[in-house]
Amino acid sequence: MFGGYGLAALASVAALALPMSKPQAVLTGMLSSFAVYAGAVVWVFAVRSARRAWAGLLVAAVPLGLAAWSVWSGGAAA
Repeated sequence: MFGGYGLAALASVAALALPMSKPQAVLTGMLSSFAVYAGAVVWVFAVRSARRAWAGLLVAAVPLGLAAWSVWSGGAAA
């Protein structure tokens, strides 16, 4: 539950790094977060162990975290 929520939150913030207007990026982030959360739920129930589930979530979180970090550090804020 927490891993999927964290991944969806990262996807929502990472969408702000896309080259589009802020309102469009916010809507894109909100809509994509639902798909990311659903994908995380499917992934967690599809793998055989909790270790693989967490590993998959972490692999997906790395690029989203890097994009979100660029937003948080002010790179895409202007």
